[in-house]
Amino acid sequence: MSGKRVVITGVPGVGKTTVIEESMKRLAGEGIPYKAVNFGTCMFETAKAEGKVEDRDQMRTLDKDVQKELQRLAGKRIGEMEGNIIVDTHASVKTPVGYLPGLPAWVLTELKPDMVVLVEADEDQILMRRMDDESRRRDPEGSRSIAEHQGINRAFAAAYGMLTGCTVQVVRNENYLLDHAVEAMARVLR
Repeated sequence: MSGKRVVITGVPGVGKTTVIEESMKRLAGEGIPYKAVNFGTCMFETAKAEGKVEDRDQMRTLDKDVQKELQRLAGKRIGEMEGNIIVDTHASVKTPVGYLPGLPAWVLTELKPDMVVLVEADEDQILMRRMDDESRRRDPEGSRSIAEHQGINRAFAAAYGMLTGCTVQVVRNENYLLDHAVEAMARVLR
């Protein structure tokens, strides 16, 4: 394996994808190319190739053990990729019965990340971003719930670091300061 494996996570509405895309542009201009891979998309492509689903909505109907194996296979596929790779995923997934790890041990074993980066912002800012985004349908949450989710993400990221020996970094994406977030992310990825 050559290159870096950097997992970038954040709660919905934090602006993670925007920070990733802008950072990749900046680094490409410096001759440091990265490829971004969405973990969920990789899982779906694997499931579709194996004939387990036809569309993405069917993913959540799969048996838990099938989903675990798809996670492992996606981690393996990404772990075998050459070059600098950004893995766009969730540190934790909020469910009605609690938080699930976005990267369980069997995924981390295959993925072998060098670093986990949490993109964070003030929970009130995230709440307002979610309310202004008409392109997405998200479950209604208040700022306390968002703060809790960011805290859980930090705990999971620390656990991922303990399991793999990777470093953990936080990049803040505050309103009207995107350029600061992009520069902070670029520094981390260099």
